[in-house]
Amino acid sequence: MTWRAAQDADVSKIDAFLSQHIQTSMFPLANLRDHGLNATHPRALNVWLLEDAPRALFSITNEGMVLPQCPDCSDAELAGAVELIRGRKLFGLAAEATQARRIMRLAGWEGRPATLNSDEPGFTLNLDQLVVPDTSGATLVPLGAIGRAVTESWRRDYLIEAMDFDPERAEKQAGEDYVSYTARDSHRVLLFDGAPVAMTGFNARLPETVQIGGVYTPPDLRGRGYGRLAVALHLIEARNAGAQRAVLFAASDSAARAYIGIGFQPAGQYSLVLFTNPEDTA
Repeated sequence: MTWRAAQDADVSKIDAFLSQHIQTSMFPLANLRDHGLNATHPRALNVWLLEDAPRALFSITNEGMVLPQCPDCSDAELAGAVELIRGRKLFGLAAEATQARRIMRLAGWEGRPATLNSDEPGFTLNLDQLVVPDTSGATLVPLGAIGRAVTESWRRDYLIEAMDFDPERAEKQAGEDYVSYTARDSHRVLLFDGAPVAMTGFNARLPETVQIGGVYTPPDLRGRGYGRLAVALHLIEARNAGAQRAVLFAASDSAARAYIGIGFQPAGQYSLVLFTNPEDTA
């Protein structure tokens, strides 16, 4: 079976296929709906399909993020998909863990330096089952409601701690992220008794499902439930806007316990790989 390039006429079928695998397809699905197919935006998708149904999908964004959904592909089919992107710049790979590890092996990327290369437990929650902590003294506000210096420094520290970015790269990325997050209205800051204590966001958002990402509490404020409270309040906001489900991937045991505490249930494994030099080619 050979891969074929997706066309505009395939978009509705691609959307339906990715929606069937929503837990591990939020990034490509949100990018497809936000930016379309074969567009010029850095996060726009270039997509190849197996069969017209389709049976599998292999995609890469213009900035070089590989986002596959290939639940039953053979090694030969995956290897063929990798050949389609040789020569493109390679920012990273995000996919269901079993698929991601097979692609890394078949592509020969296992030894490539990466700032992040981890398998994380996935979680899911029907929002009508959200458990809301005590909200006394808490207020959730948009990112732009407090000083940019605070949230930009938090984002920089998050990138250094969680993604292992070097400080210079983290500083640059944090500034870009702040601009993107405020433009998309995707992130929130938790105020407790009027003081900023935590940040949360949706790194992918659809009308029906949201994916939580970038949750951060400064080290001196941890252990007080602020991150969990920020996520819960943001999910109430999403639920009130019509979303029915939330998904996420936990980067640590403490984060997993916090998410379970507001109702999330385990749902598979997800791999996230960010290569050290995103300008290197595949």
